[in-house]
Amino acid sequence: MKRFINGLIRLRRGPWEMVASILIAVGVVMLMQPFALWAYSWSFLVTLTGTVMFLITSHFPE
Repeated sequence: MKRFINGLIRLRRGPWEMVASILIAVGVVMLMQPFALWAYSWSFLVTLTGTVMFLITSHFPE
């Protein structure tokens, strides 16, 4: 866990790509669930944020 947090602080690619991937997955789950309208409403923004974050963090050093 300490290594993960240090990677986030030092702007390393691996931890930030993992956070972006989790955001994309959460956005897709929010899009597919039939129960909460607020989750469906925010799903596109969460998925878009994760995608843009992944594009940016792919340029970070390893």
